[in-house]
Amino acid sequence: MKTSILAEPYAGLQAQGLGLAEAAGLAADIEPLAPRAPWRWVAARTWPAPLAAVGMAPPFPELAIGVGGVAGAVGAALRRRGSRVVQVQDPRLPLARFDLVLAAGHDEISGPNVIVTRNALHRVTPARLAAAAGQWAPHFAHLPRPLVAVLVGGANGRFRFDRAVASRLAGEIAAMMRQDGVGVAATPSRRTAPESNSALRETLLPLGAYVWDGSGENPYFGLLGLADAIVVTVDSVSMISEAVATEAPVMLAPLPGRSRRNGLFVAAMEASNRVRPFAGRFTTWKVAALNDTAEAAAEMRRRLGLD
Repeated sequence: MKTSILAEPYAGLQAQGLGLAEAAGLAADIEPLAPRAPWRWVAARTWPAPLAAVGMAPPFPELAIGVGGVAGAVGAALRRRGSRVVQVQDPRLPLARFDLVLAAGHDEISGPNVIVTRNALHRVTPARLAAAAGQWAPHFAHLPRPLVAVLVGGANGRFRFDRAVASRLAGEIAAMMRQDGVGVAATPSRRTAPESNSALRETLLPLGAYVWDGSGENPYFGLLGLADAIVVTVDSVSMISEAVATEAPVMLAPLPGRSRRNGLFVAAMEASNRVRPFAGRFTTWKVAALNDTAEAAAEMRRRLGLD
C-alpha cells in the first residue's frame, strides 16, 4: 500500500508522521508540502484547490498521513479523490473530512474518529535509544556522570529565545555543572538562532560541556539514550514528548512568552510528575517512560482494518 507522509518541511512535523508510520509497520515516503504563491500567505483551510496550491498530482497515495494545518487541507482534498487519510494534530477543518484524526489532549478536540494521546507522536523507541546510546557512548565517555542532556529549541512566534535568554539559560546550566559536578551535552535545533547558539557555546564549552556545532550527524537520539536527566526548553511540545519517552527525569527550562496549547500540555506533564521546572540544579526522581505512539499506531491499524 502506497503510504505518504504529508507535512511542511519542518523536522518536528515530519518526525510525528514518521513515528506513527514506523510504529504501525508502514513503509512511507515523505511528501514535503511547499505552498505556492499566493497560497503560502493564505490560511490553508481557505484554499479553494489545496492540491494545486502545493503542486500535487496523480498518482495519489492509497493512505496519506498528514501532520499540521497545511497537511489537513491537502489531506481532506486527497480523501475526496479516494485516498484514505489520517490527520495528526487539529486540522482546523471539520473532523468528518478525515478517516482518523490523532490529536494530543492539549488540542482539545474529540469525536468518533479521534484518537487522543497524552503527548505528541514521535520516533523514540527503546530499540532506537539503545542503538543510539551504543553508537554515541564512546563519544561522550569523557564527560562526568551524571550526564545531563540539554535539548535547545528556539523562537517560534510564541516564545522568545534570543541571545540574552540563551545567555541566562547557559548561566543556569553552568551553575549546575559547578555545584552538582554533572556532565552536560547540548544539542541545538534548527530553530536555534546562531547568536543564541553562540551564547551557549561561549559559556559552556570552557567548562568542558559538549555543544553540537551542527556538523555531521546530530547526536540527539544518543543523548536521549545516554542521559541521566534531560533539560528541555519549554517552547517545543515535540522535544518534550520525545524526552518524556525516555526513562530519564525531564526538567523544563522556561522562556519568555506564552502559548495556551503548550501550557495545557506542560500542566498535564507536571501533574503526572513526569516533568519539573529547571531551576539551575541537577534534580532526579523516579519516573517511567511516557510514550503513546505505539498504542496510537495499533489503534489506527485496527480502525482502518489494516490488521
